[in-house]
Amino acid sequence: MSLVLRRISFVFFTVVLILFSCFTFSSAQQDAECIDCLGCTSFLVGKDASLDGSTMTVHPCDCGTCDFTFRTVPAADHEPGDTRKIYAISQYETWDPEVGLKWDVVLEEKFTGVEIPQPPHTYAYIHGMFGYINEHQLAMGESTVGCHREMQSPNAVMNLTELTRIAMERCKTAREAIQLMGELGEKYGYGLDGGEQLSIADPYEAWHFEIMPVGPLWTPDSGKPGAIWCAQRIPDDHISVTPNESRIGEIDLENTEYFMASSNVISYAVDNGYYDPESGEPFSWKKAYSPWGKSYINPRTWGAYHFLAPSLNLDPMTPNDELPFSIKPDKKVSVKDIMEVSRYHYEGTIFDMTEGLAAGPFGNPNRWRPLNWEVDGERYSWVRPIGTQQAEYVTITQSRSWLPDPIGGIVWIGLGTTDTTCFIPFYAGINEIPYSFQIGDHWTFNRDAARWAFDYADFHTQVKYSYAIKDVKEAQYEYEDGAIAEIPKIDMEAYDLYKEDPEKAKEFLTDYCTQNAEKVINAWWDLGDKLLVKYNIGFVYTSEDRQRKQVGYPEWWLKAVVEYDNRQTVEEFYNIEK
Repeated sequence: MSLVLRRISFVFFTVVLILFSCFTFSSAQQDAECIDCLGCTSFLVGKDASLDGSTMTVHPCDCGTCDFTFRTVPAADHEPGDTRKIYAISQYETWDPEVGLKWDVVLEEKFTGVEIPQPPHTYAYIHGMFGYINEHQLAMGESTVGCHREMQSPNAVMNLTELTRIAMERCKTAREAIQLMGELGEKYGYGLDGGEQLSIADPYEAWHFEIMPVGPLWTPDSGKPGAIWCAQRIPDDHISVTPNESRIGEIDLENTEYFMASSNVISYAVDNGYYDPESGEPFSWKKAYSPWGKSYINPRTWGAYHFLAPSLNLDPMTPNDELPFSIKPDKKVSVKDIMEVSRYHYEGTIFDMTEGLAAGPFGNPNRWRPLNWEVDGERYSWVRPIGTQQAEYVTITQSRSWLPDPIGGIVWIGLGTTDTTCFIPFYAGINEIPYSFQIGDHWTFNRDAARWAFDYADFHTQVKYSYAIKDVKEAQYEYEDGAIAEIPKIDMEAYDLYKEDPEKAKEFLTDYCTQNAEKVINAWWDLGDKLLVKYNIGFVYTSEDRQRKQVGYPEWWLKAVVEYDNRQTVEEFYNIEK
């Protein structure tokens, strides 16, 4: 086999399998969205699966055009009769910064006309596209999972963004949040978004929650639930992953320790022909509402399990329906482990995105859209990694039971693409997130917006990826690993202040998070400058010795060029005798 074919055959083999599964649905599956090429990969970590005993959630907000700003919402007291407005907030909408901040100016334009009663008190929380963590360590991550197209519900009021924000305002535990979001969806209708999944955790439990709309004929006056939802708890010593597909299979509603669901969880499927109780088959949530089929292969599920539990020796070509809902990792995982799996490009596996012609001569794992493409009438696709270049940001939450809630909860935010970002910690008890995190968009370069510092460094990494990523990792080690090592010290200082005065602890945490974030952002602007200079015009400039080194193409790539282009030798091309 030729060198070119040897290097690319495994890539084409795997992507054709993946694409085949995306385009060859059965009659029931034709109405499910083919979304493997975009969307978010969420994770859940149980408290006994983590090295420090924390539960964790992960949300890589993979979009490429969405809003990437964050803000804090303070706790508030409310008078009897006070109401909360419900807004139709699309996950994907953005506005020109000249109009104003999304959450301050534009929000009123999205008022649905529906208001719900306020409780006497609402909690403080941090949110971006969704609510991520509140002052009681309730934490969330998200992944779009799809549903039958005819289930879309334009008459619904609630959407996923609002459900997460309301849960953050009113709930202390994962169970409370699931119950509240489910009830709100049932009462007011869930729509605007399709089938969605949330990874939900408190300091003690980690739950996988999915919610679906119920179709265009639903109205508030119908007397029927306006949503279908189901939740499954993962064992405390397990981790789970949701790569844009429904993950809940067979359910046992009598086992209330591990399952929760809406009253119509099975009846809706029966009424709409998604499940036949006479078939003899047990009811499966995912097969009923978001089917992908027995042949569907999603490398993200396998990849995450392989990364965290290689001893399972799972076959990379295992259809996702046959992969377990959750697994026990080979060793207890640290927050750094979770950061690294969120950056995973399947290095060293059959799906390795740093290998082959598609990665170029410098091992670049990023694939730009379209991710599905045709050659000579045949369809192909790039493998979809866990760590993708179109991420707005990645959040990793930690909920830690042994500390007071404002100190125990942390959301690590990595702005931009996962491989070149730096995760920055923000405690649940902070009073304000830095202003640089509250501003910015994709269409206007802004040195005051934190996100642009990471995009700037990432842009200059792409030129000579295999070289530049080493410089990025050095910076990550200094600032990311440095923050991880510093957290226990910050915890204890904050705890001592908390015992004296909780407000002093919050002020201390706010100051630390703000100063640390500013330090990292400045470092990443500096990193971008250094990468620009170091890899300028294709060379490697080392400032220490003021030398310029030529870094050529690897031999295998040059051989591939000769073979693919059918290039002649110098003597042949210029007709020179040897």
